Amino acid sequence: MYSFDSRVRYSEIDHRGTLTLPGLINYFQDCSTFQSEDIGLGLGVLKERKKAWILSYWQVIVERFPKMGEQITVGTFATGFKGLYGDRNFIMKDEAGNRIAYANSVWVFMDTEKGRPAKPGEEDIVPYGMEPPLDMEYEGRKIKLPETSESLPSFPVRKYHIDTNEHVNNCQYVQMALEILPEDMKLHQLRVEYKKSAVLGDVIYPKTAYEADRTVVELCDADGKLYAVIEFK
Repeated sequence: MYSFDSRVRYSEIDHRGTLTLPGLINYFQDCSTFQSEDIGLGLGVLKERKKAWILSYWQVIVERFPKMGEQITVGTFATGFKGLYGDRNFIMKDEAGNRIAYANSVWVFMDTEKGRPAKPGEEDIVPYGMEPPLDMEYEGRKIKLPETSESLPSFPVRKYHIDTNEHVNNCQYVQMALEILPEDMKLHQLRVEYKKSAVLGDVIYPKTAYEADRTVVELCDADGKLYAVIEFK
C-alpha cells in the first residue's frame, strides 16, 4: 500500500471543526496522484502520451470525520485491472491506527486525444502492483435512479471546477451536490457514478430526490443527459 501522513488543516474543515467530505475525497485523490508521480506515471508523463486515468465510480464509507489538527494516514492500492478499467481501494486511519474512512473506486484508462477509452499496456499497470481488496461491503457501480425527482435552478461550470484534464474535477461534482442538500444531513456512505465530463462553459441542471434510505442528486445537461449521479446514505 502506498501511503502518506498528514494533519487536518483549518482550511479543510467545516463549521463543526471536522474534515469536510470534499476534503476527505481530495486526500484520497491526492494519495493516488502521489503514487502515480512516485512510480514514474504522473500527470506529465501521461499527458505527453495523451493518456489519463479517469474516475468512473466512487464508493466512500465514513466512520467518522477527523477533527482539525488531527494526525491522519492516507493510503491506497490497486486491487485489479481488467480490460479498460482499474480498481483501487483507499483508506484513512487516525493516529491510533483506527480505520476512519475507506473507499472503493473504478477508473477507466482514456486516450485524451481521441476522447475515448483505451486499453492500458503492461507499462501502465505493472508498476502499481496489486493487493487483495479491503474487507468492506461493496455495492454495485450502477446507481439506481429515483422514479421521481425535483428539478432545481441551473448553474454554470466555473473556472475553479476545472482540473488538469480540462474538465470538472470528480470532487467538484460532490461539492455541487452538497450545496443542494440540508446542511445538517449526516453521512455514512457516498456513491458517485460519473457518466460524462462537464467542461468550462457547460451549464449544470440538478435534480434531487429524498427517499427513505438515501438521497440522490442528478447533475444533468440541458437535454437531461447525466454528467454524474451522487447518492448519499
